[in-house]
Amino acid sequence: MKIKNTFLISLASIAVLAISCDLDPVAVNTFEDEATWSFPDYAEGVLVNAYASVPLRFSNYNDNFLDVATDNAVTNSYGSPIYEVAVSGISPSTNPVGNWGTAYNQFRNIHLFLENGLNEKITYNRTDSVADAEYRQRLKGEAYFLRAWWGFQLLQQYGGKTDDGRALGYPITTSTPTDEQLNNPKDITRNTYLECVQQIVADIDTAVVYLPVRYSGSSSVTGNSGLGRGDDQVALALKSRVMLYAASPAYQDNDVTQINGMGDFSVLDEGAYNARWVMAAQAAQEALDLIGNVPGLEQADFNSNNTPAEFVWRKYHNDRVLENQNFPPFDFGGGNTSPSQNLVDAFPAANGYPIDDPRSNYDPSNPYENRDPRFYLNILYNGRDFLGDPLETFAGGNDSKDENPQATRTGYYLRKWLALQDLLNIENPSNTHHYHALIRKTEILLNYAEAANEAWGPMAVGPGMEMSALDALKKIRANADVDNTTYVEEIAVTGKDDFRKLIQNERRIELAFENHRFFDLRRWLLPLDQAVMGMNITRSTGGNLSYDPFVVEQRGFKDLRDYYLPLPYEEQVKSDLTNNMGW
Repeated sequence: MKIKNTFLISLASIAVLAISCDLDPVAVNTFEDEATWSFPDYAEGVLVNAYASVPLRFSNYNDNFLDVATDNAVTNSYGSPIYEVAVSGISPSTNPVGNWGTAYNQFRNIHLFLENGLNEKITYNRTDSVADAEYRQRLKGEAYFLRAWWGFQLLQQYGGKTDDGRALGYPITTSTPTDEQLNNPKDITRNTYLECVQQIVADIDTAVVYLPVRYSGSSSVTGNSGLGRGDDQVALALKSRVMLYAASPAYQDNDVTQINGMGDFSVLDEGAYNARWVMAAQAAQEALDLIGNVPGLEQADFNSNNTPAEFVWRKYHNDRVLENQNFPPFDFGGGNTSPSQNLVDAFPAANGYPIDDPRSNYDPSNPYENRDPRFYLNILYNGRDFLGDPLETFAGGNDSKDENPQATRTGYYLRKWLALQDLLNIENPSNTHHYHALIRKTEILLNYAEAANEAWGPMAVGPGMEMSALDALKKIRANADVDNTTYVEEIAVTGKDDFRKLIQNERRIELAFENHRFFDLRRWLLPLDQAVMGMNITRSTGGNLSYDPFVVEQRGFKDLRDYYLPLPYEEQVKSDLTNNMGW
């Protein structure tokens, strides 16, 4: 028997989790007693647990960004499991990228809330019956949104092709399992990738019915106190991401796409493949219609006291954790994240041309001048001011490995998301406000550009759409203060394939250190074995600098199975789940 919709694999107990002030109902870890489902704070706390497990910061992979397992960066935390991932040490029993157990525990919380938390015994507003009914509706919408969120986490991490060419997702669950189902784990199977997408989208569409469009004002139901929870904007933004993945070549059955080798695939059913890109473009357009203006990311967004306009959904942390992890050791940080020369080279010149185009006016002897402004949002480099002094990553400099073994491995330090303040002062350490942008508006615009290009080419405006892929990319660059559009227009004329590469690079530089690159490489079946490069800088006695690229780390991803993560060993043992190809 195939159980598709009612089961639970993991029933580990939920720890009591600290909730941000946005989500302050009591989080509980016992769900059996009558009191839990009689008192509103306790009942809502069960649902809030599903928010609490959403990471607070980007560096949530063993204190690292997931970018360090790509060609964007390396980590100097050699003992970290994420370093093992980077050199292809991942296995069914060791997979720090996946969160199977967390997701299924949150499904449990969500289902318990839907089955018990909206009953007639619980009154969320005792003085206003209308507000009570509205609050119940909102909580119901949040539950469906959160089930979609955790479903996508599983799909993103574990979705993949099997050895027989099927695209599979995760085993779907939509209610608390019965004793019979718990006693028969061998009956559990993975749903198809498409079935998982349909379930997630159905949950999102349900959530949109019950959620407010956005939180604003002083209402107890839809006011600013709800910021950080799901609303219609967040739900439709998530739908855009889901549909983009659903259209990607790595997640089609073999009758639609065929993997030929590392970085090589063929489309066998153009009609089916194209239809999915049309749906992805439609989902992105729907989200953009609701969200409105896309302002782009600014340095001020890194440490703002108010939710930046660019962020659709966010969490926050008031601390100095990112700085502790990533400041140069000379300034009392851990220097964990070293951006790669590969990433540095991906940023075009200020005039929009790639640095290998003579029209860029790129000067190899002065490589950090006149670059795309997003370069300066992401990278700290030799000579750049840091807390009042220029960084010295040249050989023998204060911020080089000659001075500290924890210093940068590539010649670069991370800039993005950090507060460039003296937070680590030994005598008076301090904290500051940081936002974790779970979904950004520019991501949706990138989703649209990618999907529209695949569906209609770079310059066509599809039926019911408001812009072309080219229009979207020009908007993204304009937001980043790259006003020269000559190059992107030239590439658009050459067709879909070249424009696809441009969009992929734009995602790389726009969404760097937001944990997208790892999955973007895989869903597009791009080469995973690119060596990570750094820049060795030497200074002559006269003060002249010379720049020599070098190999920092070889990536161990060599096999086609590396496009997909393995299912957890313990789940395979008890459930006989079909694993992804090669595992």
